[in-house]
Amino acid sequence: MPGTIPTSDGEIEAPGRLLVVVAHPDDIDFGTAGTMAALTAVGTEVAYCLVTSGDAGGDDLDHSQEELAAVREAEQTAAASEVGVSEIHWLRHPDGMVVADLALRRDIARVIRIVKPDVVVSQDTAANWDFIYRSHPDHLATAYATMAAVYPDSRNPRAFPELLDEGHQPHSVREVWMTAQEPTLFVDITSTFPQKVAALKAHHSQTSGFDGLEQRLREWSTATAERGGMPAGRLAEAFRVINAG
Repeated sequence: MPGTIPTSDGEIEAPGRLLVVVAHPDDIDFGTAGTMAALTAVGTEVAYCLVTSGDAGGDDLDHSQEELAAVREAEQTAAASEVGVSEIHWLRHPDGMVVADLALRRDIARVIRIVKPDVVVSQDTAANWDFIYRSHPDHLATAYATMAAVYPDSRNPRAFPELLDEGHQPHSVREVWMTAQEPTLFVDITSTFPQKVAALKAHHSQTSGFDGLEQRLREWSTATAERGGMPAGRLAEAFRVINAG
């Protein structure tokens, strides 16, 4: 059984299996890499599901979208290894054109049935116009589709009967940890912050020109810890815990 991880309210039991679902490579690492490192360190089996391969995430038109997708998948694989994650599921929907339709719900439900997580980590379903980068339409569509895949799709045997034909039995997720604007869980990532930085630096195509990356990440993590009432000098990532059982 996994151990515990530190939070603003003390140690909590880590889930046995956890699945993170996001729109793009690097979304996981900006939002949750410190938590993923803390979880894998105590024995949680963590898997990633990427809806796109980030093939529209660059302004250099000298490279094709196929070439950029290959680069970004390699970067995400390297970033995942920095925090102890090796299982990655790529859905390869078109970057910049993600729609929370039945096809995406089915694809995420399939991964949930394969991974069988206790906890799913999702992006926020609500737009935050004070920080527009978090409100990319792909993020919002992925979040809505993920929540629909958690409930009811992954647990309903009548949802997408083709999944049963593929051998994927229904699975009920216990909790969702959403990277939402009104968090209820503050995970202490002070000891795993270096791994978070290393994971972000693995996304060379996206962060190599980001001046002061580590300092900016520290500022964000410090502000999150302060919001959670944690002592000075602590760093944190935050989630809204949703009971999905």
